[in-house]
Amino acid sequence: MGGRFSWGRRFGCVVAASLAALVQAAPDASAHAAHAAHAAHAARADAVMSCTGSNTISFSPGLSLTAQRTRIDGNGAYDCVATDPALRSGTSSISGGGRNGCFFSDATTVEQITWNTGERTTVVYRMGNVQQVAGQAVVLVVGRVTKGKFKGRTVASPGLQATLDPLKCASKGGVRRITGPSALLIV
Repeated sequence: MGGRFSWGRRFGCVVAASLAALVQAAPDASAHAAHAAHAAHAARADAVMSCTGSNTISFSPGLSLTAQRTRIDGNGAYDCVATDPALRSGTSSISGGGRNGCFFSDATTVEQITWNTGERTTVVYRMGNVQQVAGQAVVLVVGRVTKGKFKGRTVASPGLQATLDPLKCASKGGVRRITGPSALLIV
């Protein structure tokens, strides 16, 4: 494992610290997000893969102040370090739905990841937290690999996506798209 995973552990600590800093700026979401950030950090030592990248997620209808039935679609791209040195990157498509709003999320999403080796991974995220904090969407989802490479493993995916216009939470159309940095940690 050596030096390659020390970077992954450092990245995980940075992600957890960033989430904790954002949580301190938003007391409303602090308890849940702080617990999730701590759990993600604790899992770093057992990681088989750690990836950084970005996601773009669309909501239909857009996220508003009141949670409503929402369809989720998106995509992602990642650069990775893994116990398998052949795995270096991946791209994904994201789909799902549930009850979502700017301050509440109860959704199930599926991320289909294709690795640079051609192998595939299907992750089902049943637990998630999406909070609008100071104009940013703070996202932490935890799921399980249900098919393909890493089947049976747990996946944490924290991220900070920019909301192009955070005031849209209160508008008729809501927040239709968030985009920004994200991570995958497979343990």
